[in-house]
Amino acid sequence: MFRIKNLTSITFLIISYHSLLIGNTGVLKNKYFGMISDTVIDKTICYHCGDDCVTEQHISDDKHFCCHGCKSVYEILSANKLCNYYNYNDHPGATQTGSSKRFDYLNEPSIISELIDYTDQHITTVTFYIPHIHCSSCLWLLEQLHKINPAVHYCRVDFMKKQLNIRFDHHKISLKQLVELLTQIGYEPLISLQDIIKKQNTPARDKLVQKIAVAGFCFGNVMLLSFPEYFGISAYEQSFGHFFGYLNILFTLPVVFYSGREYFISAWKNLRNKVLNIDFPLALGIAVLFIRSCTEVIINHDPGFSDTLCGLVFFLLIGKFVQKKTYYHISFERDYRSFFPVAVHIIDKEVETPIALSKLETGHRIIIRHSEIIPADAILLKGDAMIDFSFVTGEALPVQKTLGEIIYAGGRQTGEAIEMEVIKPVSQSYLTQLWNNEAFTGQQHNTTQTFNEKVSKYFTVVLLIVAFGSLFFWMQTDLKRGVAAFTAVLIVACPCALALSTPFTMSAALSIFDKNLFYLKNTRVVEQMAAIDTIVMDKTGTITAGDGNTVKDKAILSADEKQLIYSACSNSIHPLSRMICRYLGPQEKQLVNKYEELPGKGILATVGHHTLRIGNELFVFDKRYSSGNTTKVLILIDDVYRGYFEFSHQYRDGLSAITAMLRKYKLYLLSGDRDYERQDLVQFFKDPGTMHFDQSPQAKLDFISTLQKNGHNVMMIGDGLNDSGALKQSDLGVAVTDNVNNFSPGSDAILDGKSFKKLPSFLRFSKDTVKVIYCSFLISLTYNLIGLSYAVTGKLSPLVAAILMPLSTVTIISFTTLATHLLAKKRNLL
Repeated sequence: MFRIKNLTSITFLIISYHSLLIGNTGVLKNKYFGMISDTVIDKTICYHCGDDCVTEQHISDDKHFCCHGCKSVYEILSANKLCNYYNYNDHPGATQTGSSKRFDYLNEPSIISELIDYTDQHITTVTFYIPHIHCSSCLWLLEQLHKINPAVHYCRVDFMKKQLNIRFDHHKISLKQLVELLTQIGYEPLISLQDIIKKQNTPARDKLVQKIAVAGFCFGNVMLLSFPEYFGISAYEQSFGHFFGYLNILFTLPVVFYSGREYFISAWKNLRNKVLNIDFPLALGIAVLFIRSCTEVIINHDPGFSDTLCGLVFFLLIGKFVQKKTYYHISFERDYRSFFPVAVHIIDKEVETPIALSKLETGHRIIIRHSEIIPADAILLKGDAMIDFSFVTGEALPVQKTLGEIIYAGGRQTGEAIEMEVIKPVSQSYLTQLWNNEAFTGQQHNTTQTFNEKVSKYFTVVLLIVAFGSLFFWMQTDLKRGVAAFTAVLIVACPCALALSTPFTMSAALSIFDKNLFYLKNTRVVEQMAAIDTIVMDKTGTITAGDGNTVKDKAILSADEKQLIYSACSNSIHPLSRMICRYLGPQEKQLVNKYEELPGKGILATVGHHTLRIGNELFVFDKRYSSGNTTKVLILIDDVYRGYFEFSHQYRDGLSAITAMLRKYKLYLLSGDRDYERQDLVQFFKDPGTMHFDQSPQAKLDFISTLQKNGHNVMMIGDGLNDSGALKQSDLGVAVTDNVNNFSPGSDAILDGKSFKKLPSFLRFSKDTVKVIYCSFLISLTYNLIGLSYAVTGKLSPLVAAILMPLSTVTIISFTTLATHLLAKKRNLL
């Protein structure tokens, strides 16, 4: 909807503004230079969600809303005196969609029991994942839920995890009613077969935090008790020194046997498998430090190395914590179960009943409504099916199906409600066959070894050679000195700095990627990215913009006819209708006397004294004239054909520059779509032989596998379920999405569509990050050589060990952090 203010203005400025808004300068020239106007047109946006208003129907308290749903949310908040919600942020809400029967399955006891956290005779507790949580207004409103419905006793929001924990009285409000309440106010929970919340439980991470807390507590106390030794203890205070030494030994016990336990377990497992990883020298260093400290304190009455031991374990655990950094609100392990609904409606004896998807069987008659997913292969029995398979096959255009035709699982119905008969259970459907591939069921491959994994085995061998060499050299003259030299080498050369260089460098890199909307599954992915030499891209949703289409005007329309079309299309919520309204821009609405929208076909309307048919060729002419290579909306006014609007893909900004900068890589395009855009894509992929169309999900997976067998390290970039096999098979799978909270297939990384143009910078920065690790290794090696020069003499003092270990650690952390940020600035990522 648009409001017109009478203001004097420069006509050219108006035209320039609307050229950017609409994207069709030629039409605007005809429109604006053909009329005399001194008006400026202001766009009205929805008070609740901020979307454009294309109709004047939804107004409340002089506030404009884009749809009835947004208006309803405002009225609910207003009635409960919760309009402060709008004071914290501008337009904090979300556009409202949905049908009344969507949540009927939440009345099923078997489904309820799977979702709730706790229940007793009166109270039930449940945790929901709510993708729309994004600002302080969201927190404020959700924690005021009890004011809207007193049956809700308690609400707590975990902003980072986008989770809402609710305690409610199930006698007064059911789980279904609770979800409907959240949906009514714009915070619909995401409920799927693969429950994201259960996937996000991190007991291992919680245990790691506990171990860090114990190690930090003991380290602090040991340092406090060791200060007298650093500054010297007089003869009459020696008894205190011995007492402090015994206390330090007590503090090292939980550090070694609780906090450091995992290093011993890992080292032992790898030794049994005849593998030397970095945990072996670390475990050896911890063990030697503990034994040497006990010996020094108990037998020799010396201070020992308790401070060095506790500091070593504490910093190692900090490094491990940093290395395990993740994103609570993002799931990297999604599969088709995240895409499918929890339940489906079946028709049994003419009665519609919701059942859990796991109970869906062959022969069940199911009903699929607008925008719902088809969960199993089924035959169409009733209704007009216009199926969007873009997320499964990559085909950009919806496909019309006829009665009796088999429709495969994973498609989304875009028209009216349809009835189908299941012919295969969910586990045997066409879509789930992809997950039976060995890329999913086999052992996860790691074709790229990290730098630590490559270096650690050589480092361990050299360390043992130097240690035993020192022992054999001194034991010929002084056995005690030989043992001291042996243990000192293991203490000083313990690869603490090496173990910390990778996690702190990678953590700094992850934070850089995070700020640029590129979310990596873990730190290993950075090194995998640096080793890539081949890049394979999907088309639809990957190199094309998330909003999908641009509009081309192929109609000859007068100003009055544009008003008629705008008036008819503004009554529809179909995406193409809304795009036509935005394209036509501000128009004066005419009275619509009759309006009928046939899902999947078009609009039949009477506006004033004119009859309009707006839709596809079969609807307008009852025939198909073109090959259907592009989506077209035809216009018939008073039985006179006026032309059509054509919708074509809009490629992502800077795609030409991106592909030019990636010339050093072998670049391929794999698409499930037809090849009607081949000529347009040649400008990006210069070699036509690198573009492959009509690719099934299995064909994509096989293509990646063939490249790998030829010795290539492959990055696959895709966005849909049809790309899932290829993403899993590739050395680095990157899922592109225009909303990281929406479904994206399982991957190693998730790239926000807004940052797609930064892909070359991300690849260069990953190589820079690996170079930083190499440099930090040289620094840590320098510290080790300095320490070894003391250690091999067998006269290493606890003070030298206490200085070298934290000094090397601080140096490595400072260097990796500063170097990583400087290189990020060089790549324009900061």
